[in-house]
Amino acid sequence: MNIQRNIVLKRVDKKPILIDVFFSEEFINQPVVVFCHGYKGFKDWGAWNLMAEAIAKAGFCFIKFNFSHNGGTIDNPIDFPDLEAFGKNNYTKELDDLNDVLDWTQSYFKNNKNVDSNSINLIGHSRGGGIAIIKASEDSRVSKLITLASISDFGKRTATIGDLEEWKRNGVKYVVNGRTKQQMPHYYQFYEDFKANENRLHIKSAVEKLTIPYLIVHGDSDTSISLNEAKELYEWNSNSELKIIPEADHVFNVRHPWEQSKLSKELASVVEEVLLFFNR
Repeated sequence: MNIQRNIVLKRVDKKPILIDVFFSEEFINQPVVVFCHGYKGFKDWGAWNLMAEAIAKAGFCFIKFNFSHNGGTIDNPIDFPDLEAFGKNNYTKELDDLNDVLDWTQSYFKNNKNVDSNSINLIGHSRGGGIAIIKASEDSRVSKLITLASISDFGKRTATIGDLEEWKRNGVKYVVNGRTKQQMPHYYQFYEDFKANENRLHIKSAVEKLTIPYLIVHGDSDTSISLNEAKELYEWNSNSELKIIPEADHVFNVRHPWEQSKLSKELASVVEEVLLFFNR
């Protein structure tokens, strides 16, 4: 297994992006799978590395990355030392990041016989699912789409709205990170960016536009994002499939840190569904 961790994608006038790559040197022309983490997430969370290895072992080049404004840094990608960047994040920055990762993928693997950089698939978890949906609807390079515990509407998230008058007056509102106990800022620009790009960021319209195969995976015990949101996504597109994972919570019964050497039963089921879908 060829594993390259913390590759730095430097960009002009933008924050850098950290990228991990997993692929087998036993296969040729492996399709690419790009994974987008969710809100307050990061590429090294929980069992994402184990998931990456499992999918790569099955003959895929698995790429995961940190959104540039997720609050991590190049030196510390896990504990959100850059809260100022977190506060300046927004959905269009994440779409821009994902686009740059796809561009980088095609250039990085251009002459690599193990990887088919023209066959790109997206997986997004939670808020990253919404980002992956928008990108898949806009970019013809994306062949297949999978969302895990995805949101169906950016507009009803508390990060996007909530206490608008007070938020505008103060210029910032805070959300507590349960793991690190940090007060994480959201600057009012987040809402302004959402309103300025509301049509582009309308997940229902994006799902309706999709013409590629689309798999929706959700746990029936998810208390963060209701299973009803998965059902909405499924109803909006006749090309979609819905797989409900029994007794799975929002992160498929994994925690951070994840010190076990294998996936939870529920996340193992997710990987099984992912591989069945991609191999079809």
